[in-house]
Amino acid sequence: MGFILIKGTFHVVGYSPDGDSLKLKASKLSHWKKLAGPKVKLNKRNCAQLRFEAVDALETHYQSSHQPKELADAATDYVLKEAGITNVQWGATHGRVVSANDGVPGYILSRTTERYQRPVAFVFAGTTNKTDGKEYFLDKQWLKQSLNYKLLKAGHVFATYYKGLFPDLREVMTDAAIEAWNKNKGIWPYDWTNYGVPVSSLKSVEEEYVVMPKLFRRIYDYLKKHGSIKGFKKYLEKKEENILVLTTGHFTHFDTVIKEQGNKITLTEYPENLIFLD
Repeated sequence: MGFILIKGTFHVVGYSPDGDSLKLKASKLSHWKKLAGPKVKLNKRNCAQLRFEAVDALETHYQSSHQPKELADAATDYVLKEAGITNVQWGATHGRVVSANDGVPGYILSRTTERYQRPVAFVFAGTTNKTDGKEYFLDKQWLKQSLNYKLLKAGHVFATYYKGLFPDLREVMTDAAIEAWNKNKGIWPYDWTNYGVPVSSLKSVEEEYVVMPKLFRRIYDYLKKHGSIKGFKKYLEKKEENILVLTTGHFTHFDTVIKEQGNKITLTEYPENLIFLD
């Protein structure tokens, strides 16, 4: 199965965009029916919330929490700029966009939705001569035009892979992530994911230390319930989150690549070496 091309316009006014999500209003709503998975969820303005394929940005509003704001906001600003959205004005708490020159053209390549009814997509700014609603093969050069790829290459996001992403596309994304890491771009000078993040409190991961967002969300959920990071690895064991470790070819659980030592939590594999299977 190839990717369905869906044209439309990006919208942010009244919404809370972040570094790996935008809302798209499709030019033809019927094209959403061509995606596999649950029916696409549309709001009252017929906008769909996109989930960017293969990348994960620092959280700007996870439940009542967030990750280090300056870096998280930098990813959001980058997405809006690359999408062509200008003159963005945020509300007093930087929670919602109150005005912007949005409604700019864009398109996505998507095959499926996820459990929250969001299209999982490679996202592109501007227009294309290709036919709206048709199925296409996504090659490496086309992939490099996507916001997903550009975010990785600029160092604003973590590579985060799920099953179904074609290996040749994943390799291009991984190369971009490694290049950004080698050049110390964006988040990488501040990342503690593979070095062991000291988790003394929620403030540690909200304001002080950068950690892979998927791991941050698990840490946040655990701390909110237990108040201390002690026992975190056993908590992950019970969740039995299925992963594939690309370096070894082993199918295992997320907890097996997590090390807990005192209040220090370490991911023992680089994020781009993991595929999440659930």
